[in-house]
Amino acid sequence: MTRPLGLSTFLLASPFSDDAARPAFEQVAALGYDLVEVCVEDPGRLSAPALTEAARATGLAVGVCGAFGPERDLSHDDPGRRRQGVDYLRGCIDLAAAVGSPHVAGPMYATTGKARMLGPDERAQQFRWAAESIREAADHAGECGVTLAIEPLNRFETDLVNTVERGLELCAATGRDNVGLLLDTFHMNIEEKHLADAVRLAGDRVFHVQVAENDRGTPGSGHVPWAEFFGALDDIGYHGQVVVESFLPTVAEIARAVSLWRPVADSPQALARDAIAFLRSVDDSRDRS
Repeated sequence: MTRPLGLSTFLLASPFSDDAARPAFEQVAALGYDLVEVCVEDPGRLSAPALTEAARATGLAVGVCGAFGPERDLSHDDPGRRRQGVDYLRGCIDLAAAVGSPHVAGPMYATTGKARMLGPDERAQQFRWAAESIREAADHAGECGVTLAIEPLNRFETDLVNTVERGLELCAATGRDNVGLLLDTFHMNIEEKHLADAVRLAGDRVFHVQVAENDRGTPGSGHVPWAEFFGALDDIGYHGQVVVESFLPTVAEIARAVSLWRPVADSPQALARDAIAFLRSVDDSRDRS
């Protein structure tokens, strides 16, 4: 079964907005993708009607991904800051429900880039706060028919959830069935001993998938073991979205945030074009096997 393939707006514009929606969706459709993953960096610049109209006009689906900066920290020491994070996540959930996204995805447990050397007790408290915040958001998501896909990040971008195993612990701590994982091959390539084993460990808790090469560039251009990774997705029966999330210095704000100091492709268009060609070839190989 062919999985729907998508492109993240991180590659197109930052922050993504209603004004960019129609031309961006047209560009993504022309490349042959099935959906656009909209990253909600500035909620005030995005509206469900504009996204829905762009999707309708191009025949694309919409996914929703959160952007968790310093004001959106669901495990912050300050309860007021945690409240800001939960309120932001609830807004993303409302947007997802309105545009038909099955999920809100992202590293929603903490501010991206918060990496500290904490003692066991301090880290356990941060983990409990994250679980409490996500549990509250998950209850709202359940009422809206939306799932939450938690993304483990590499050790340089977070100190809280780096691996599938730790992500599953957080899912369990929330106590909610609509909380699962977003698996991102870039982060997994750094943190997991074996990508396929990690996918199988996640099992039916895999709610979403993002792909990028080991250098965060075009899938298929580096050393990520793609056949093993997609084979493991087949093994667990995952048929959900697979979204290309990559970055280039052409979007300066995002490039700074993810420490991308050099181009990993000739252009955003080239990366998007070559990525879908590779992913379609993977689908063809699976269909023939």
